[in-house]
Amino acid sequence: MDQQKVGRFLKILRSEQDLTQAELAERLGVSNRSISRWENGVTMPDFDLLIDLAKYYDVEIGEIVEKAFSRKGCASCSLWPLSEW
Repeated sequence: MDQQKVGRFLKILRSEQDLTQAELAERLGVSNRSISRWENGVTMPDFDLLIDLAKYYDVEIGEIVEKAFSRKGCASCSLWPLSEW
């Protein structure tokens, strides 16, 4: 898993919404330090928070997670849509 890539993607998503780390943290009920740690690749959000982030940004969980996992050679692999969670 490449936490750095996931972090960069999360930062892009936040920036596209014109949110500060503090604003996003307030909306998710976490500290802005947590947001910073995710975006800098120090830690990853818990799975429950990944679901919340995907809903908030209107993206599939897989779109966030596939930034960390390689799916090369997996033609039959599919990512579960957010609606199935």
